[in-house]
Parts: sequence; structure tokens; C-alpha cells
Amino acid sequence: MRYLELSELKSDGDVGATDRDIPLRKLVGNGINSGEAEEYEDTAAFLMTTNSDDYHFQIQPQEEKPSKRTGTIWTATAHIITGVIGAGVLSLAWSTAQLGWIAGPLAMLVFALITLFSTFLLCDCYMTPPDSESGGPMIRHRSLTGAVKFFLGEKKQKICGAFVLESLYGCAVAYTITVTESFSAIQKSNCYHKEGHDANCRHVNTNMLMLIFGAVQIVVSQIPDFHNMTWLSIVAAFMSFTYAFIGLALGLAKVIENGMVLGSISGVPADSGVEKLWLVFQGIADIAFAYPYSVIVLEIQDTLKSPPPENQTMKKASRISIITTTIFYLSCGCFGYAAFGNKTPGNLLTGFGFYEPYWLVDFANACIILHLVGGYQIFSQVIFALVEEWFAARSPNSAWAKNWNLKLPMFAGFELNGFRLVFRTAYVVSATSIAMLFPYFNQVLGVLGALNFWSLGIYFPVEMYIVQNKIGTWTRKWAFLEFFSFICLIISIVGLIGSIEGLLKARLT
Repeated sequence: MRYLELSELKSDGDVGATDRDIPLRKLVGNGINSGEAEEYEDTAAFLMTTNSDDYHFQIQPQEEKPSKRTGTIWTATAHIITGVIGAGVLSLAWSTAQLGWIAGPLAMLVFALITLFSTFLLCDCYMTPPDSESGGPMIRHRSLTGAVKFFLGEKKQKICGAFVLESLYGCAVAYTITVTESFSAIQKSNCYHKEGHDANCRHVNTNMLMLIFGAVQIVVSQIPDFHNMTWLSIVAAFMSFTYAFIGLALGLAKVIENGMVLGSISGVPADSGVEKLWLVFQGIADIAFAYPYSVIVLEIQDTLKSPPPENQTMKKASRISIITTTIFYLSCGCFGYAAFGNKTPGNLLTGFGFYEPYWLVDFANACIILHLVGGYQIFSQVIFALVEEWFAARSPNSAWAKNWNLKLPMFAGFELNGFRLVFRTAYVVSATSIAMLFPYFNQVLGVLGALNFWSLGIYFPVEMYIVQNKIGTWTRKWAFLEFFSFICLIISIVGLIGSIEGLLKARLT
């Protein structure tokens, strides 16, 4: 999963750095390019990545001057690829192993086509032309939730926002699990290197690692907000590509070392047909987690200059990005399965298919940790700011809403807020508790992927496109789009069922 800052996606050189970095502000309708009318009020701009591995929600401050859109097809392509490729790539070898040599690669190709098609629909929803009858204004839709409110109403916008917030919280749980696995893998890797590959290095107190990670996040979460996090985005992007390429390279090296391609057409065998079906469903959900990026589409598209029209440029960038990402995903998934066959680990870098070079395995896991430790706070700060602004508006005179200045010896002054202390601590404790209760990488990714694949990636783009283009009910085009949405809903349901079954089975055994 990946994240991108809204300030990175916007090409507004007219908004101050301080404003761009504030994680939560009310967005008020502002003027757009010269000759265009003032935009409607957009109360929430969400930014989220899927595979996600990462999600980022932010509400943009009011701009006093028109935005400068200078983005090109190449900047858009870079944003999409960076936003899509992340920790989810590490589960693709396991997913391929569950589906087999035919269904595994085919599933990745199908999800690539689905994602590309739904993205094309969303690209065409970016701009609403002037109303020829009433002479209404031309409107740019700069965020998914803003577009949902305009086309589908405030109720649907709240539902969309709820799914995004669920994804953000889910990321906190998934990040806790993944970081703990990586810490554990580094300890085991060093142990195997010193004691031999047959040594008993499997026992690591993961609960203690999670508690330590949670304690660190409780302390860090008390920072009121994060400013100037461009450097963090750059570091995180570099880290994600680094560990993904290391996983790909180690898989290829293992295939060469084996001198043969492992695996089968039917994939990993199971004790029964029903159990095999659950594993296939879970593998599908993990692939679903890796692809969609619908929530960042309009944000990226709003950075593009025109002519040519923004939707044409965004479609070309999406086509290039999906092709590139799919080649990378197929390489990671297929080389990982070819290297380990039926023993393919759930996480390519922590499941110990690779023992040597141990330092490279350690480095890859360190990259995962650096990527996700900062990402945890970036995504969590969004929820922190949203809840705290709501509390401040609801109880402005409460003692819990006041800031208290503290001065500790040898440290700079620090503002302590009672509500912030209690809420953020409770948030981290709850996320850590869930991670400790369900510390299962593949199953958790599958649940998150299944929950958000159809809802955020398919349903809202399809329904907005139908409204935008005034497609009549029961027409051929309407029937095709609704059938497409229904098929994707079935995929999400079976993926969710398989992932929940896997989660419960792992917990109870």
C-alpha cells in the first residue's frame, strides 16, 4: 500500500507551504482557470492508495488564486505508479500459488483490465460542462468524495467517506502486523545466518514487538500535526520500490539456483475442495488489494495542464501505469511462485523462502519498516484531525479541548491537549489490540482489498458516469455498466468470504 500527499498532487504554486501541509481544513469553493465560473463547495478531498498498500485523506484549504495546472502525462504516470506499488506486491506470489499457473497470471490481467476500465469512467467525470439550458458554470471535480456529493448526493458522499476512513484505520492495523513481521524476520534472518538454516529460530515474541511498536506510535501521535512531509513521501516511495525490486530479484535468483520452475496449473493442493475454494477466494482478494487507485484519480487529474483535455491525458497515463504495474506484478508473483512452488510464503520477504544473502533480506525488511512506520502516522493523522475538529466544534469551551503548555528540562516547550492525549492513545491501543488478535498478513490484506475493491473502485465511478452522461435506465449501455458493477461486487463478496474464513481459521487453529 502506498500514500501520496495532496500537496504533491496539486500543482498550485499559489498556496503556501504551511497551508498545504495542514492535514485538515475545510475546503471552500474557489475560482478556477480564467474564463470559468466558481466551483461548488467541496467539503472533503480524500486521497487513498490500494494495494494499499496506503491511503491519505486531506481537506484542502481555500485558494485565493486560480490553480496552476502544469502536470503532464509523465508526471501523472509517476504519481499513479508510486501510488499503486507498495507492500501489497509481497503477497502476490502467495496469491499466484493459490490460483495456479493459469488462473494466477490471468487473475492479475483481469484485475488490471477492470481497474483500467473503471479509471476511464472516472476520468470522464472530472469535468461537468456548462448547462446548455440554464447556462450553469463549468465544474471541475477535484476529489472522489466531492464528485460523489455532486453526482450522487450527500448521503452517498458520507458512505464513500466512511469506506475511506475504514480503509485508513485498516491500514493502521495492517501496518502494525507488517512492521512486526519485518522486525521478526530480521531477528530470524540473523539467527539462521549464525546458527544454520536448520536452527530453531522461529520463536519470536511478536506480541511484545507489537506492544513496543504501539508504544512508539502513542508517543509520536501526540505531535499536533506534521508539516513539510514531502521528504517522507520521497523516502517512502524509494523504500517501497527498493523492497519490491529486492523481492523480485531474490525470486529470480532462486529460480536460477533451482534450475527449474516449480508450481502447477492447479496451484497449492488442499485437503478438500471447499478448503481449496477458500484459498482461491483469499488469493483473489489479495490481488484486488494490490490494484485499484480510484480515490487518487481525480486528484492527479486536477494537476494536468490542457490542451489536450485532461481526461485524454489521464487515460493515457493510466494505460501506461497499468501496463507497467502489471508487468511488475506478474514478474513478482510468477517468479516468487516459480521459486518456491507449494511452499510459497505469504509474505515474500518475511516467510523465509530466502535465507541468503541474509544482509539483503535484512535490508529489504528494514525498507518495509521505514516505509510503514511513517505511513502509519500520515494516515492516522487524518482521522486524528477529523475527530478533533469535530470535538472542538461540538465542545469549544470544554477543558478537554484546551492546549496546555508544558516545559520539560532539556526539551523544547510542548502543547498538551487532553482530548488529543486520550483519543489518540485509545486509537493506537485499539489498532494494536486488533493486530495482536489477528496478526495474519495475507488474511488482513484480503479483507481490506475485498471491502474496498467494489465500493470505492467500481460502484462510485460507474454510478457517477451514468449520471454524468445521462444514461437511461435499461438501455444497453446502462445494462452493461450495471452488469460490470455486479460482477465486481460478486468478486468482492467471494474475496471477503474467503479472507474472513482464513482469518477465523488462522485465529482458531
